[in-house]
Amino acid sequence: LLSTTGRHTGETRVKPLLYMPHGDSFVVAGSNAGRDNPPAWLLNLQAEPRATVQVGREKAPVRARFVRRSEDPHLWALLDDHYAGFSHYQTLTDREIIAVVLERDNAQAGNDPS
Repeated sequence: LLSTTGRHTGETRVKPLLYMPHGDSFVVAGSNAGRDNPPAWLLNLQAEPRATVQVGREKAPVRARFVRRSEDPHLWALLDDHYAGFSHYQTLTDREIIAVVLERDNAQAGNDPS
């Protein structure tokens, strides 16, 4: 579950997403099933990259990092192997689908050593 802050309302928005574990991070794709409009959760993260991820009972504060296919083809190859639908979704739209790496944010968790 990805909890973001609504860019217009400031309210918490929760969305279940398919994710790929990647080290200590989570990777999601802003595919919106190949629709021309990006998903609302992606727009929310672009406005406010701090969010929360819940997997099972574990919740973790995260910070979003946006990755275009041309910037990290290796990450995208892993993501395509994880779920082949992402490549198909790209064929349905002219909008570039980007990946979002949700990196654990220790500072947000109050664990900032500085």
